[in-house]
Amino acid sequence: MVRWQPNARGRLEEAALELYAENGFDRTTVAEIAERAGLTERTFFRHFADKREVLFSGQDALVDILSKTVVEAPDSLSPLAAVGAGLIAVGAQFDDRHELARRRQQIIDATPALQERELSKLAALADALAAALRARGVPDTAARLGAESGVSVFKVAFEQWLPDDGADLVKIIETVLADLRAVAGGG
Repeated sequence: MVRWQPNARGRLEEAALELYAENGFDRTTVAEIAERAGLTERTFFRHFADKREVLFSGQDALVDILSKTVVEAPDSLSPLAAVGAGLIAVGAQFDDRHELARRRQQIIDATPALQERELSKLAALADALAAALRARGVPDTAARLGAESGVSVFKVAFEQWLPDDGADLVKIIETVLADLRAVAGGG
């Protein structure tokens, strides 16, 4: 084993993605991930609570960006426009992560337990978004509707973005937001 190489976390993520794709998530162990990365299991657990967190560890940062952007959006913006600003800020975080996101989603799609974790992640995102809207003074029911709509926009945009290598997630989010406005305004 090599004494020290930089970017242990990135090497663990890459090793895990490779092994999940080769063997399946359920048949991959932490020991195998650590070995593939040239690290110890102890090092793995310094970076991740468990092997699922390799796929979901960025959630807190995205929630923070989304919440902060919504709370700090100009007062002149409607609740939906503030949600849109937050979604665009989150979408910008994926600029250079297209292939990683695609590989991650393929693993999640192939593993029912991970699909459940993904739904839990989206529910936490909706809760954070609703809290951010309430912090802007939006009444509870409207905040929940805005939050759930925002999560739906993100899901639809993300699904459209994944298969298209040249796609821009921010532009797709903007398009899906416009489609939502058209549907909501249609009475």
